[in-house]
Amino acid sequence: MLKGRILTIGVFIAAFGAGQALAGDGQVLQILVSRDLQSLKVYDGDKVVASSNVSTGKAGHETPTGIFSVLEKQKFHRSNKYSDAPMPWMQRITWSGVALHESNSVPNHPASHGCVRLPAAFAQELYKMTERGVHVIITDAPVEPQRIRSATLPRPANSPAGPTFMTDVAMAPVSATAVPGTELAMNDAATQSKPSLRPEKPREPVYVLITRADHRSVMPDVQTLLNQFGYDAGTVDGAAGAQTNAAIAKFRKDNGLPDGTMADDALVAALYAKAGRPLPQNGIMVIRRNFAEIYRAPVTLDNEPKALGTHFIEARNVDPRTGFAEWYGFSLSNRIADAAKKRLGITEDADPATAESASTALDRVHMSDEARQRLGELLGEGSAITLTDVESLSETGLGTNFITLTDPMDKPANKLADKALHKS
Repeated sequence: MLKGRILTIGVFIAAFGAGQALAGDGQVLQILVSRDLQSLKVYDGDKVVASSNVSTGKAGHETPTGIFSVLEKQKFHRSNKYSDAPMPWMQRITWSGVALHESNSVPNHPASHGCVRLPAAFAQELYKMTERGVHVIITDAPVEPQRIRSATLPRPANSPAGPTFMTDVAMAPVSATAVPGTELAMNDAATQSKPSLRPEKPREPVYVLITRADHRSVMPDVQTLLNQFGYDAGTVDGAAGAQTNAAIAKFRKDNGLPDGTMADDALVAALYAKAGRPLPQNGIMVIRRNFAEIYRAPVTLDNEPKALGTHFIEARNVDPRTGFAEWYGFSLSNRIADAAKKRLGITEDADPATAESASTALDRVHMSDEARQRLGELLGEGSAITLTDVESLSETGLGTNFITLTDPMDKPANKLADKALHKS
């Protein structure tokens, strides 16, 4: 164990002690944890800058797999559930109970109650490297970032005079139609002439989710239209509460639909037809910055019955003056529950995760010129895109980036974790 810790410190010295600077700040790094190897690697682009052995959750307390980000950091914390156990250099990755932290027991096999345990020296150094928002990806088999190229990947742009298109490849036109414990590609775009307007300061990274639209994602529209037609659905908040359900039930009865409170395809079709609007598109793009939503737009997904899979891609060397960005990413193995497949109309599994999977999935995404323009104007160093079939609504909430659980049929580790970590 001591030898492993010395090697860990040596990695940090090699990466940072010889004057090598990170390209950006602590938000642009990627932390990749493998449950199979009980290992953690820190990537800067496609380069490993630090690594360590870890201990993840033991049987019955499994650490969940998926895409997370650091939500909160505390130099010292004690578990309120597990005998006041110390958890120094804690970095929370979900509000419901998952974190990275120091432990005096990191035995190279699963041993925790759900957290990712780190050796002492490494935990402290990792804490110094990161900032809130840095991504943490937990998988079974290890994954490695690779250069990603796709016509869909954004080209950074200045506003209003900067480059406007995400790509130099033409795309089909699409009309636009809008939690609280813790244990547990380079877009080969041709360089454009420098715009007349330069950004005043480096942009903060944004985090983009591209996923399938379902009845929950169109609920704000449903509420708006119900209110417009005199059916009082209450506040337009996307939540199907008692008032919204009562409005749906009355609209269904008045318009000859089967009784009930479901915002199903029939209800959505009837509302949009009454409003003289085309049906909503089958995908949605949502953008967050500093853990808060700042933009959303509909997108169209080709070959709807086939699953997209789950993919993570990060932007590096972003230059709005020239429209240049490099993209690094990977695809993750993901299981979709049968009920979710039925709800979303998925009848064919995604392609196996390979080096080309992310590009293939991205090429199925089409959006309006307005959405392309806006995304390019927001793009900053370390911005990231998650492409997935099912949004993890149980974890993504206020004060988070987009959290994607890639094995929802695992026993939820967060239910067995230190739920009292977030002290009120």
